Amino acid sequence: MSGIVRIHWAIAPAIAPRPLVNCNRCGGVKAYRCSEKFRVNANGKRIDVWLIYRCVDCDNSWNFGIFERCNRRDIEPALLQALESNDPGLARRHAFDVSALRNQVGHVEEFLDVAVQRHLVGQTSESATALELRLGLEMPISLRLDRLLANELGISRSRLQALQERRLLTVRPDGAKALRRAAREGMIVLIDLEGEPDREAIISAAGG
Repeated sequence: MSGIVRIHWAIAPAIAPRPLVNCNRCGGVKAYRCSEKFRVNANGKRIDVWLIYRCVDCDNSWNFGIFERCNRRDIEPALLQALESNDPGLARRHAFDVSALRNQVGHVEEFLDVAVQRHLVGQTSESATALELRLGLEMPISLRLDRLLANELGISRSRLQALQERRLLTVRPDGAKALRRAAREGMIVLIDLEGEPDREAIISAAGG
Protein backbone atom coordinates (compact mmCIF):
# COMPACT_ATOMS: atom_id res chain seq x y z
CA MET A 1 0.00 0.00 0.00
CA SER A 2 1.55 3.30 -1.09
CA GLY A 3 -0.95 5.42 0.82
CA ILE A 4 -4.13 5.22 2.88
CA VAL A 5 -7.17 7.47 2.67
CA ARG A 6 -8.77 7.69 6.12
CA ILE A 7 -12.42 8.68 6.31
CA HIS A 8 -14.83 8.89 9.22
CA TRP A 9 -18.45 7.98 8.52
CA ALA A 10 -20.99 9.50 10.90
CA ILE A 11 -24.03 7.23 10.50
CA ALA A 12 -27.56 8.00 11.65
CA PRO A 13 -30.77 6.05 11.04
CA ALA A 14 -33.06 7.99 8.71
CA ILE A 15 -36.54 6.66 9.57
CA ALA A 16 -37.75 5.99 13.09
CA PRO A 17 -39.25 2.55 13.80
CA ARG A 18 -43.04 2.39 13.78
CA PRO A 19 -44.94 0.46 16.46
CA LEU A 20 -47.78 -1.71 15.14
CA VAL A 21 -50.82 -0.82 17.22
CA ASN A 22 -54.46 -1.85 17.14
CA CYS A 23 -56.14 1.33 15.88
CA ASN A 24 -59.64 1.65 17.31
CA ARG A 25 -60.55 4.11 14.56
CA CYS A 26 -59.35 2.05 11.57
CA GLY A 27 -60.44 -1.23 13.16
CA GLY A 28 -57.19 -3.15 12.78
CA VAL A 29 -53.45 -3.19 13.41
CA LYS A 30 -51.75 -0.16 11.87
CA ALA A 31 -48.30 1.37 11.85
CA TYR A 32 -47.95 4.49 13.97
CA ARG A 33 -45.43 7.26 13.28
CA CYS A 34 -43.75 9.43 15.89
CA SER A 35 -45.20 12.95 16.10
CA GLU A 36 -42.06 14.25 17.89
CA LYS A 37 -44.36 15.73 20.53
CA PHE A 38 -44.46 14.87 24.22
CA ARG A 39 -47.48 14.92 26.47
CA VAL A 40 -46.67 15.87 30.06
CA ASN A 41 -49.41 15.41 32.64
CA ALA A 42 -48.79 16.68 36.19
CA ASN A 43 -51.02 15.66 39.08
CA GLY A 44 -49.65 17.23 42.23
CA LYS A 45 -46.09 15.93 42.71
CA ARG A 46 -46.62 13.08 40.26
CA ILE A 47 -45.83 13.35 36.55
CA ASP A 48 -46.70 11.13 33.60
CA VAL A 49 -44.92 11.61 30.29
CA TRP A 50 -45.73 10.10 26.91
CA LEU A 51 -44.33 10.44 23.40
CA ILE A 52 -47.28 10.86 21.06
CA TYR A 53 -47.63 8.65 17.97
CA ARG A 54 -50.13 8.96 15.11
CA CYS A 55 -51.72 6.30 12.92
CA VAL A 56 -50.27 6.61 9.42
CA ASP A 57 -53.75 6.19 7.91
CA CYS A 58 -56.20 8.09 10.14
CA ASP A 59 -53.97 10.16 12.47
CA ASN A 60 -55.43 8.53 15.57
CA SER A 61 -53.12 8.98 18.57
CA TRP A 62 -51.27 6.42 20.69
CA ASN A 63 -49.10 7.30 23.68
CA PHE A 64 -45.71 5.70 24.21
CA GLY A 65 -45.03 5.83 27.95
CA ILE A 66 -41.76 7.47 29.05
CA PHE A 67 -42.46 8.16 32.75
CA GLU A 68 -45.38 6.80 34.78
CA ARG A 69 -46.44 8.30 38.12
CA CYS A 70 -42.93 9.68 38.57
CA ASN A 71 -42.13 12.07 41.41
CA ARG A 72 -41.26 15.51 40.01
CA ARG A 73 -38.15 15.64 42.23
CA ASP A 74 -36.79 12.52 40.46
CA ILE A 75 -36.68 14.28 37.08
CA GLU A 76 -33.81 16.65 36.39
CA PRO A 77 -35.08 20.21 35.73
CA ALA A 78 -33.26 20.34 32.39
CA LEU A 79 -34.89 17.06 31.31
CA LEU A 80 -38.32 18.24 32.37
CA GLN A 81 -37.80 21.47 30.41
CA ALA A 82 -36.78 19.44 27.34
CA LEU A 83 -39.91 17.30 27.63
CA GLU A 84 -42.20 20.28 28.04
CA SER A 85 -40.60 22.10 25.09
CA ASN A 86 -40.72 19.04 22.78
CA ASP A 87 -36.96 18.95 22.36
CA PRO A 88 -36.43 17.26 18.95
CA GLY A 89 -33.21 15.49 19.97
CA LEU A 90 -34.87 13.96 23.02
CA ALA A 91 -37.90 12.91 20.98
CA ARG A 92 -35.61 11.30 18.40
CA ARG A 93 -33.72 9.38 21.08
CA HIS A 94 -36.91 7.87 22.48
CA ALA A 95 -38.39 7.27 19.00
CA PHE A 96 -35.41 5.07 18.10
CA ASP A 97 -35.52 3.06 21.32
CA VAL A 98 -36.72 -0.15 19.65
CA SER A 99 -36.39 -2.26 22.78
CA ALA A 100 -38.63 0.06 24.81
CA LEU A 101 -41.20 0.16 22.00
CA ARG A 102 -41.25 -3.63 21.77
CA ASN A 103 -41.75 -3.88 25.52
CA GLN A 104 -44.95 -1.86 25.19
CA VAL A 105 -46.46 -3.09 21.92
CA GLY A 106 -44.65 -6.28 20.95
CA HIS A 107 -44.29 -5.68 17.22
CA VAL A 108 -42.34 -2.86 15.60
CA GLU A 109 -41.71 -2.03 11.94
CA GLU A 110 -38.04 -1.18 11.41
CA PHE A 111 -36.30 0.56 8.51
CA LEU A 112 -32.72 0.10 7.28
CA ASP A 113 -32.33 3.56 5.70
CA VAL A 114 -29.39 5.55 7.06
CA ALA A 115 -27.79 8.94 6.43
CA VAL A 116 -23.99 8.99 6.19
CA GLN A 117 -21.87 12.09 6.67
CA ARG A 118 -18.29 11.72 5.45
CA HIS A 119 -15.28 13.46 6.98
CA LEU A 120 -11.81 13.10 5.53
CA VAL A 121 -9.22 12.50 8.25
CA GLY A 122 -5.81 13.99 7.43
CA GLN A 123 -4.43 14.41 3.94
CA THR A 124 -4.99 12.30 0.85
CA SER A 125 -3.18 11.85 -2.45
CA GLU A 126 -3.96 10.59 -5.93
CA SER A 127 -1.52 7.72 -5.42
CA ALA A 128 -3.39 6.31 -2.40
CA THR A 129 -4.29 2.65 -2.88
CA ALA A 130 -6.00 1.78 0.42
CA LEU A 131 -9.11 2.97 2.17
CA GLU A 132 -9.71 3.08 5.91
CA LEU A 133 -13.27 3.71 7.09
CA ARG A 134 -14.01 4.48 10.73
CA LEU A 135 -17.67 4.10 11.65
CA GLY A 136 -19.38 6.38 14.14
CA LEU A 137 -23.02 5.60 14.94
CA GLU A 138 -25.45 8.09 16.44
CA MET A 139 -27.32 5.07 17.82
CA PRO A 140 -27.40 1.31 17.12
CA ILE A 141 -28.72 0.26 13.69
CA SER A 142 -29.85 -3.05 12.19
CA LEU A 143 -28.20 -2.54 8.78
CA ARG A 144 -25.61 -5.21 7.97
CA LEU A 145 -22.09 -3.98 7.34
CA ASP A 146 -21.91 -5.53 3.85
CA ARG A 147 -25.14 -3.76 2.83
CA LEU A 148 -23.88 -0.46 4.23
CA LEU A 149 -20.58 -0.72 2.36
CA ALA A 150 -22.24 -1.87 -0.87
CA ASN A 151 -24.76 0.98 -0.77
CA GLU A 152 -22.25 3.69 0.03
CA LEU A 153 -19.30 2.52 -2.09
CA GLY A 154 -21.31 1.42 -5.12
CA ILE A 155 -19.93 -2.14 -5.23
CA SER A 156 -21.63 -5.50 -4.81
CA ARG A 157 -21.75 -7.52 -1.60
CA SER A 158 -20.26 -10.50 -3.46
CA ARG A 159 -17.25 -8.39 -4.40
CA LEU A 160 -16.84 -7.31 -0.79
CA GLN A 161 -16.88 -10.97 0.22
CA ALA A 162 -14.30 -11.77 -2.46
CA LEU A 163 -12.04 -8.95 -1.24
CA GLN A 164 -12.30 -10.32 2.27
CA GLU A 165 -11.47 -13.86 1.13
CA ARG A 166 -8.38 -12.49 -0.63
CA ARG A 167 -7.48 -10.71 2.63
CA LEU A 168 -7.78 -7.34 0.93
CA LEU A 169 -10.63 -6.32 3.24
CA THR A 170 -10.36 -6.55 7.01
CA VAL A 171 -12.66 -5.38 9.78
CA ARG A 172 -11.69 -4.57 13.32
CA PRO A 173 -12.66 -5.71 15.86
CA ASP A 174 -15.10 -8.36 14.59
CA GLY A 175 -12.98 -10.17 12.00
CA ALA A 176 -14.20 -12.64 9.38
CA LYS A 177 -17.91 -12.61 10.23
CA ALA A 178 -18.22 -8.84 10.52
CA LEU A 179 -19.62 -8.26 7.02
CA ARG A 180 -22.74 -10.27 7.87
CA ARG A 181 -23.36 -8.51 11.15
CA ALA A 182 -24.92 -5.14 11.88
CA ALA A 183 -22.59 -2.18 11.53
CA ARG A 184 -21.40 -1.06 14.95
CA GLU A 185 -19.89 1.97 16.62
CA GLY A 186 -16.11 2.03 16.39
CA MET A 187 -15.71 -0.49 13.57
CA ILE A 188 -12.70 0.08 11.30
CA VAL A 189 -12.84 -1.24 7.73
CA LEU A 190 -9.57 -1.41 5.79
CA ILE A 191 -9.71 -2.12 2.05
CA ASP A 192 -6.59 -2.62 -0.07
CA LEU A 193 -7.50 -1.36 -3.55
CA GLU A 194 -4.11 -1.65 -5.21
CA GLY A 195 -4.61 -3.03 -8.72
CA GLU A 196 -8.39 -2.51 -8.65
CA PRO A 197 -9.47 -0.73 -11.88
CA ASP A 198 -12.14 1.33 -10.11
CA ARG A 199 -9.92 2.31 -7.17
CA GLU A 200 -10.41 6.05 -7.66
CA ALA A 201 -14.19 5.71 -8.01
CA ILE A 202 -14.46 3.71 -4.79
CA ILE A 203 -12.32 6.17 -2.84
CA SER A 204 -14.35 9.06 -4.23
CA ALA A 205 -17.61 7.37 -3.26
CA ALA A 206 -16.24 6.80 0.24
CA GLY A 207 -15.66 10.53 0.57
CA GLY A 208 -11.97 10.79 -0.23
